[in-house]
Amino acid sequence: MEAVKSLLKPKPTPQQQLREWQRRLRNEGRNIDRQIRDVQREEKKVEKSIREAAKRNDIGSAKALAKEVVRSRKAVNRLYENKAQLNSISMHLGEIVATARTVGHLSKSTEVMKLVNNLMKAPEVAATMQEFSKEMTKAGVMEEMVNDAVDSALDNEDIEEEIEEEVDKVLSAIAGETASELPDAVRKEKEKMKQPSTSEPAERTAIAEAVDDDDDDELEQIRERLAKVRS
Repeated sequence: MEAVKSLLKPKPTPQQQLREWQRRLRNEGRNIDRQIRDVQREEKKVEKSIREAAKRNDIGSAKALAKEVVRSRKAVNRLYENKAQLNSISMHLGEIVATARTVGHLSKSTEVMKLVNNLMKAPEVAATMQEFSKEMTKAGVMEEMVNDAVDSALDNEDIEEEIEEEVDKVLSAIAGETASELPDAVRKEKEKMKQPSTSEPAERTAIAEAVDDDDDDELEQIRERLAKVRS
């Protein structure tokens, strides 16, 4: 019965198809906006944790958190790029439909094909772009394509280098002191806490280690929250 209804359903006009595509593109754009807000909201919390780690001279946690901030900012930049590409697809589709009024059919667009192909590699919109690819191929807007696997090993190496370069900048901006000043202070503090003196009980070493364990747990929780909002 459903198959019969599908056959009887009139084929959408190019204008109707365009409006439907643009509606879905706007929805994806709004989803991206929500993701950006979520990541930035979590980033504010991490910045607060960096300041707290800097105050207690905990360079290990401060640096690890700064690295997460850098990753989050890169994720936000990528989301903005994805949204810009969605808007570009919508614009090109408008031009295609305008041309269709003259030639009587939708024309293929290498630009749309390139943009859709790029976005199929973005986890945030990959599923939607796969559907778009099928529909636009069927409508004659783009040719059928194979989504090649991307070898991102080299890209990841480049990203790691960039992250290391940015970490000190983030630490300096958020913690209010240069990263180069922190290690000495931390080393002295760690040595003082982990080497019990004659006037202090040996239990202090165990207390210091317990504090470190608590900091590690908190750091792991923060990382998990950031990873969740970035995914």
